[in-house]
Amino acid sequence: MPKIKTNRGASKRFKLTGSGKVRFRRANRAHINTKRTAKQVRQTRPNGVLSPQDAKMVKAMLPYS
Repeated sequence: MPKIKTNRGASKRFKLTGSGKVRFRRANRAHINTKRTAKQVRQTRPNGVLSPQDAKMVKAMLPYS
């Protein structure tokens, strides 16, 4: 039987935790952080966990992780 292909874009952006939750890196952290307020920089610091509804779609894109 043919295997399911992993979505390569999703594999670079998302990672599954040990308990099966989907982690992601918050956007707008790469550069030009000096003009942002301390609150904006602080709120984008932690990696987030996707909601169960969105995680279901991502897990379909990452069949073997």
